Amino acid sequence: MPDPKTGLRHVEHVMGTVFSFDIRDQPTPAIRHALAEAVHHLHHIDAVFSTYLPDSHISRLDRGEIRLKDCPPEVHEVLSLCAQAAHASDGWFSIVPTGTLDPSGLVKGWATEAASQILYDAGAHHTCVNGGGDLQLRGQAGPGTAWRIGVAHPLRPGELVTVITAGHDLAVATSGTAERGVHIVDPHSGRPADAFASLTLVGPSLTLTDTYATAAFARGDGAQGWVETLDGYEALAVLPDGREWRTPGFSRYGT
Repeated sequence: MPDPKTGLRHVEHVMGTVFSFDIRDQPTPAIRHALAEAVHHLHHIDAVFSTYLPDSHISRLDRGEIRLKDCPPEVHEVLSLCAQAAHASDGWFSIVPTGTLDPSGLVKGWATEAASQILYDAGAHHTCVNGGGDLQLRGQAGPGTAWRIGVAHPLRPGELVTVITAGHDLAVATSGTAERGVHIVDPHSGRPADAFASLTLVGPSLTLTDTYATAAFARGDGAQGWVETLDGYEALAVLPDGREWRTPGFSRYGT
């Protein structure tokens, strides 16, 4: 069991955001090495997938300078996952929402989950990896102590809209306008998606939880009914006028 007085923490600026690692296990040499490996992996993913770097593989692939077979295997994996997400969301998740190749809606959650897995494989079974506000939780925060994750209210600075409690593996992803303004695009119309101020999704693993949060945010009015069809996922949404809705099972996790 983890001891809250021990552990290991690290903050890394990468992929245009901040990643934080909170490891509640005893920091063995293997775990310290895994943390360094996880950080290196994030920088590698950034170099491959950044749409802001003109020489990244994804930028060069979009411009037609290289073909998929010329890319690292991670690119094929991500594009395959994106295709699955697009199918599962009826096209509300898209890697070409504005006409250019951009799998960012899946990559950050996928990279965060991968970093968490690297730690887990090294023996760190009680961790929180936070990738720009989207989290992969494993185990517990302390002996008999659940993780408690505050979700900022998008319309009331300094306030929380909910506190999510998890005493087991769980992913938490929030899509919203508070930090970056309206930045998610309705892939069917090409217009900014503005039905929500924020939408928080919880699920078993971050790759799909983050992706489905983006899809639900883009979907707008039909999001609640769609999330309720997903096995193992629950959501809390805040509308621009301050009204809220929760899927029926969200109360198992949040206040």
